[in-house]
Amino acid sequence: MKQKETVDYFLKVVWQNVSNTYNQIASGFGITQAIGYVLINIEAEGTAVSALASLLGVKATSLSRMLNNMEESGLIYRETSEGDKRSVKIFLTPFGIEKRKLARDVVISFNEYLNEKLSVREKEQLINTLDKINQLTLAYRPTKK
Repeated sequence: MKQKETVDYFLKVVWQNVSNTYNQIASGFGITQAIGYVLINIEAEGTAVSALASLLGVKATSLSRMLNNMEESGLIYRETSEGDKRSVKIFLTPFGIEKRKLARDVVISFNEYLNEKLSVREKEQLINTLDKINQLTLAYRPTKK
């Protein structure tokens, strides 16, 4: 099977292109695509680190490093729960809120662009197919040969 005949090849290439485009735009705002995504996923009432890791699909150690950098940059601050010292919530600073708005506007603009270029049917088919691939991926168990 040739590489360009595999589904995962196209998933990877497309995501890399989307990610690179977001990174180019985000760099103009002094952040990365990954930081923008974290900012978008922090709720006003704070978001638990564990919930954020789960939402982003990353390990806590990777997220911890990013959160440290974001805290040093003045984008976020952390608060430990009074009742449970192991529970930490992340909050946006005013600077973080400003950068979140920029990131959100970029995502909205890009999706509006895609909506202009894809028919409703194409978009629905794409979302349904990606959802199915995701479910199949989660269910996949390789057979030993």
